[in-house]
Amino acid sequence: MSIVKLNNRGVRSVTSFGSLTSGSTTFIKKLTASSSSTIDFVDGSSDVVLDNTYKEYLFTFKNIHPATDNVFLGHQADVDGQTTYGQTCTNTMFYARHYENDSLANVSIYSSDDQAQGTAVNKMVQLGNDNDQAGAGFLHIFNPSSTTFVKHFISRFNGAHPSDTTFEIYNAGYYNTTSALNTFRFKMTSGNIDAGDICLYGIN
Repeated sequence: MSIVKLNNRGVRSVTSFGSLTSGSTTFIKKLTASSSSTIDFVDGSSDVVLDNTYKEYLFTFKNIHPATDNVFLGHQADVDGQTTYGQTCTNTMFYARHYENDSLANVSIYSSDDQAQGTAVNKMVQLGNDNDQAGAGFLHIFNPSSTTFVKHFISRFNGAHPSDTTFEIYNAGYYNTTSALNTFRFKMTSGNIDAGDICLYGIN
């Protein structure tokens, strides 16, 4: 295969470019927490779409505030007709943090908070429950309706930690099942979700 080289004269002489196909994001559903033990998105329930309509789904989280101090917000998933939210998952987490008093700034891993073939909540962000503390971020789920491959996910959050620290947390992993996932649950590791909005989008 030959390599095509462009110079300034060649680019300057171009009169038109071919079009590029771009994807689109479609809003599906917003759920608002109010002292909620869980926030559940279930395909086919209350206008929620979590099927093969889209190959990628995006959850966004705004002003997530826990009722209990020093807890994680996390997610679990399940297959059609099941509500145990016990699908096996392997994930990894790391964070960058900076204290308000500038006493410490570092990058590290959450070696004790990720899991290998576990069924616990997949932790996304650690939060304090002061009145001014909350978290925000997003979670991508890739092709959850596949019946061939495992289901990959990536999340990125910033949260106000109980030690008056900003924590930016990265989490990625996969649900180790070839069954289609069509229901996702969000909850704190302890206590309720006091407030916050979670929105679901489909991405073409």
